[in-house]
Amino acid sequence: MKQLPFRALLQMSTLMVALALISCSAEREGKKEHSRSRPMAPVRVHVVGNLSQAMTEEVVGTIRAKLQATLEAKLSGRIAKMPVVLGQRVKAGELVVQLDAAEFNARLEQAAAAVEQSERDWKRVSALFEQQAATRSEYDAAQSRNRMAKGMEAEAKAIMNYVEVVAPFDGVVTKKWADVGDLAAPGKPLISIEDPAALQLEADVSQVTAGHVRGDARLAVRVDGVSGELTGTVSEIAPAADPFSRTIRIKVDLSAHPGLKSGQFGRLLVPVGESKTLRVPVSAVVERGQLEIVFVVTNQHARLHLVKTGKRIGDEIEVLSGLHSSDRVVTEGAAQLSDGQPVEAK
Repeated sequence: MKQLPFRALLQMSTLMVALALISCSAEREGKKEHSRSRPMAPVRVHVVGNLSQAMTEEVVGTIRAKLQATLEAKLSGRIAKMPVVLGQRVKAGELVVQLDAAEFNARLEQAAAAVEQSERDWKRVSALFEQQAATRSEYDAAQSRNRMAKGMEAEAKAIMNYVEVVAPFDGVVTKKWADVGDLAAPGKPLISIEDPAALQLEADVSQVTAGHVRGDARLAVRVDGVSGELTGTVSEIAPAADPFSRTIRIKVDLSAHPGLKSGQFGRLLVPVGESKTLRVPVSAVVERGQLEIVFVVTNQHARLHLVKTGKRIGDEIEVLSGLHSSDRVVTEGAAQLSDGQPVEAK
């Protein structure tokens, strides 16, 4: 293939550069003309500041009742009555479980009969002892049998008190472990009760994070399903770490709030320091597709900036990249702007 002379190549290169310069110049002129053709837009601006923000560590936990109990029977027996249902409110001393008392009544009657017989024997031996017709040992034996019978009667009466299981405090029935007809026995749970008026968040916090928590401190709490952010007071801090998880148990008392229940999943926000962040009003960030943009006013023109946002704090949102401190961002009318459009700040 025949090669072109050097002079011809130089002329062609010069021609291509000239055409490119003419094209760029025309494009800039077109942009300037387009910019001049767009109307002046009135906007409201906000100066971006480098603000201090509390750094928090989020720790998961569980909402539990401060006062809760799982009731058991002190005797073995068949359950005759359980006059409560799940969710029912009960008062302290109210009957929640009653065992079949037939066997225990029989024992009580036997003990009462033994007391009557021992008292008659003791009175008879006492009369004979006064008449010197009975020995001292016979008198002491009769007296001991009478005391023993009375003790057995007292024991039978005490056992009868265990036939009925009552609520130890005012609360709500949260779980039934058995029902009428089941066999109750010591160590076998029957019913669970808790007080819904006093709740707390229990969280296992790392050793480092726990070092930032003090007793009686007020901490923010977020609970799934409960609107808004709650505030609780640290009531308990375990004096030792768990040797397996290397965490420290912390309990935070919570006040009553609509929708707050025991067993819910919650998050404890522990402050661990401060950091400097850029924040802008939420209205300054415009979403276009998958992009987040902010318009910065420069020389009375709106310049489009792609940004990356972080946490929302009240009416402001954290900007992680795309802006600098002292930038003037458009907060009102940003959605209708285009890049390079002239603006007038209010």
